[in-house]
Amino acid sequence: MSDLPIASVNDTRWLDEEQQRSWRAFLGGSTVLMDRLDRDLRSEHGLSMSEYEILVRLSEAPDRSIRMADLAAALSHSRSRITHTIGRLERDGIVTRVQCDTDGRGVTAVLTDKGFELLATAAHTHVRGVREYLVDLASPEDLAALRRVMEAVQESIGGRRF
Repeated sequence: MSDLPIASVNDTRWLDEEQQRSWRAFLGGSTVLMDRLDRDLRSEHGLSMSEYEILVRLSEAPDRSIRMADLAAALSHSRSRITHTIGRLERDGIVTRVQCDTDGRGVTAVLTDKGFELLATAAHTHVRGVREYLVDLASPEDLAALRRVMEAVQESIGGRRF
């Protein structure tokens, strides 16, 4: 701490021991959880967590389609990252891209029937993992508290809920 400017030291509300333990538990737990869910999807279905989430969002949208810019915003990804990922999914016939009906400059991602079938299979793997690695380890009260905290984080930082 001696290298920090004095104003920063005086203005910083440091974490107490319990807060630090909670923060580190969150970091470690969320990292291993997401890594495991990603690994399960990759090994069983050839999909990353990011790709899976794109397919979920498309499947829930009217006509299984979303403008690329809106998809990027909904997932908090850059447009270039979404474009790259959709390109991979398009090469595999899982998603197609079409010009937006209402805006000639916009591009819409559309989940294909093949993509929907892949999602329907992968969803079982994903939900089993979420249940085994998280939900079944927590009480209903713990899950409700987790939801409240993460919703508050999303609203505070991202301005929306996912």
